[in-house]
Amino acid sequence: MTEAMRTMPARFGTHRRAVVGGTLSLATQGALLLVLLPFRAHLSIATAALAFVIPVVVGVVVGGFTPGALASVIGFILYDVFFLPPYGTLTVHDAANWLALVVYLVVTLLVAQVVTNLNAARDEARRREQDAGRLFELSQALIGDFTLSELLDHIAATVQSVFAPRWTALLLPAVPAPLGGEGPELFVAARDGQAMTAEELASLTSSSGQTRSLGMAGGEAASRIAVALVASNRPVGLLVLQEVQFARQDRALLGTFANQAALAVERAQLQDQAVRTRLLEEIDRWRGAMMGAVSHDLRTPLASVKAAVSSLRQNNAGLSETDRADLLELIELQSDRLARLVTNLLDMTRIESGALAVRPTLIPFDELVEEALAAVDGLVPRSRVRRESPPDLPLLEIDHVLIGQVLANLLENAVRLSPPDRLIRIRARTSRGPTVPLVEISVADDGPGIAAEERERVFDMFSQNSGGGRAGLGLAIAKAFVEAHGGCIWIDPGTTRGARVVFTVPAAGVPRAA
Repeated sequence: MTEAMRTMPARFGTHRRAVVGGTLSLATQGALLLVLLPFRAHLSIATAALAFVIPVVVGVVVGGFTPGALASVIGFILYDVFFLPPYGTLTVHDAANWLALVVYLVVTLLVAQVVTNLNAARDEARRREQDAGRLFELSQALIGDFTLSELLDHIAATVQSVFAPRWTALLLPAVPAPLGGEGPELFVAARDGQAMTAEELASLTSSSGQTRSLGMAGGEAASRIAVALVASNRPVGLLVLQEVQFARQDRALLGTFANQAALAVERAQLQDQAVRTRLLEEIDRWRGAMMGAVSHDLRTPLASVKAAVSSLRQNNAGLSETDRADLLELIELQSDRLARLVTNLLDMTRIESGALAVRPTLIPFDELVEEALAAVDGLVPRSRVRRESPPDLPLLEIDHVLIGQVLANLLENAVRLSPPDRLIRIRARTSRGPTVPLVEISVADDGPGIAAEERERVFDMFSQNSGGGRAGLGLAIAKAFVEAHGGCIWIDPGTTRGARVVFTVPAAGVPRAA
């Protein structure tokens, strides 16, 4: 489609207006002639001349300068033939009549030109108002708080609605750019309007499925307009409009919007980069905290195992059977602690990767406690644990592996932080939730307790409380597992001695979402 073909509708509209304007001016002149001719003897020369200015104005207003000029010439002839003596001929004998004819022609042509200029100024003001409104509409589309993908879709949809091409495509440079190429390869990031044909898509993309470089606009067909999006003196994308028809001022409007779109795309890309940077910083912080905590927690059991094994290997150490049994028990105990640490690390990996799955089953409370005690056998003496629960306690609808791990972690923390001669109490009772009954389980110890300002922080990874205890991963894992069941976990603020950790789980027949 050539430029002439694209401008044919506009030219056709102009020609149609000229024809309509000329027809109306001729009809007005005929009507005036029929009205004024019977009164010709009673009219002055100036009155007839003023009357024939009306068709000129009608022609100019409706059809432009050409119909107005044509009406001026025809009015000149009609005025001479029918209203200047001798009538019925173009001959003029009186010099004053010649002057009247010349003045009429000059005045009507000037009126035609002035009215044409006023119409053009009015049309220009209307067009500028429309352009300002469209630019405001386009600018408003870029102000919203969008992600990069949402912003790209919004830009394509807005350009499609304002300029009405057959389709609009927004292309972005691929990252990283290919080595040795003319420019960065592009890919279609967003599009709107009618579907692309295979040929059109092939014209945008190469045979390998990647789009061509930013220089593609020069080689495209005339029916396609491509505008580069440039921000900070670097290309950030390409806006392509297929089979669009607009005037020269619309090109300037599209260029202005392309500049604003480039700034919006660059801002969105910088925001995405900032989010990724913060995420990497958080990962580094988490990794550093994990390494510090793991190295701290690994050092003590490894040193104990190393010392015990070295003592056992010394033939001349003179160890008694009791001493050897104590060293073997120490090795077993510290090995269990290492196994628990590795289990916690694996659990935290599952949580962070989103691979945690809850598989609820029905289980009694006493059986859950037995599973937890078996998991920490050797670390938590059964003689130090006391359990309390009402006889009518309902069954628990939980993933017993996960909640057993929660209870085991709480027991391990309690036995590590409380004096060796004190009991650890596990209690369960029915608790009324916001809408349904739950089961509330608590683990209490007689250790140093947790300060009020630290009761929320202890559930973070690798936190350390003022009592000297390190929560490590145990409480963070417990919180994740409990919340996966729709429950809550907290430190009881009403405990005056030691610490009491409380969590809720669903009772039988209660949905986990409750």
